[in-house]
Amino acid sequence: MKLHFVDRTSSITNSLSVTRNCYPHFLKLWHFHPELELVIILKSTGTRFVGDSIEKFNEGEVVLLGKNLPHMWINDPDYYVGDSNLTAEAIAVHFKKDFLGTTFFETPEMIKISNLITKASLGIVFTDISVELMKKIKSLVALKDFEKVVMLLQVLQELTKSNTSRILSSNGFIKPFNHESSQDLKKIYEYIYKNFNKPISSKKVSEIANMNSSAFSRFFTKIHRKSFTRYLNEIRVGYACKMLIEGEQKIISICYESGFRNVSNFNRQFKIIRGITPNEFAKLYYNKVSKD
Repeated sequence: MKLHFVDRTSSITNSLSVTRNCYPHFLKLWHFHPELELVIILKSTGTRFVGDSIEKFNEGEVVLLGKNLPHMWINDPDYYVGDSNLTAEAIAVHFKKDFLGTTFFETPEMIKISNLITKASLGIVFTDISVELMKKIKSLVALKDFEKVVMLLQVLQELTKSNTSRILSSNGFIKPFNHESSQDLKKIYEYIYKNFNKPISSKKVSEIANMNSSAFSRFFTKIHRKSFTRYLNEIRVGYACKMLIEGEQKIISICYESGFRNVSNFNRQFKIIRGITPNEFAKLYYNKVSKD
């Protein structure tokens, strides 16, 4: 997946934009932009990529993304079948942190929203959103400019009170994207995301980063506070979780499709990262779903 920069300056005439998108499926575009993005999924299911988080998404979830945070939504395979009558629908709100002035969110009254925006640098998902809050988000599409700004502030304020929010990406992932000159780092992430389910050596990645192996290892560990091997295994385990949730393949197939070379190492790394085995994860998930 090539990482794309999306320039919205030519399409945004106001301080914030609200669009309601309805397609046969979401676009397969791994991208980032300087605007924050608030998304509510109205229809469809699939896989959500945010930073180094890979998880299944469902209807009704709300996600807040910080500036320059790479992201993408990919629908389930059924949505890409030629004669499919399925649709993917979402509302997306784009705005910059300073859209009301550089110091607006620094005022005491806005401190909670300011903290929320800071946390959004790694992506936040909100589940079990109330019907009232969903209505407020949906109303943004039809409101006039002033009312739209007021309603967005109300929505953000209510999200600060959520008890169902969860950070998506790992600490440190977004830091390299805050440095526009770091083209080598972007190349690293593009390569990892494109090849994570294939054999990847740190030597190959260090060559892409234009470093020797030892320097790359120290640099990567400093940026992410974890080794490259650990980082890669977390990506693979995240993808394995997505396939386990889908429940369409056996664990041995998931092991190889997510990039592991043998089942014993897959089980070991999965338990190190998730605290349980792949089989236990699947049982836990489906027991929860059946109870809900």
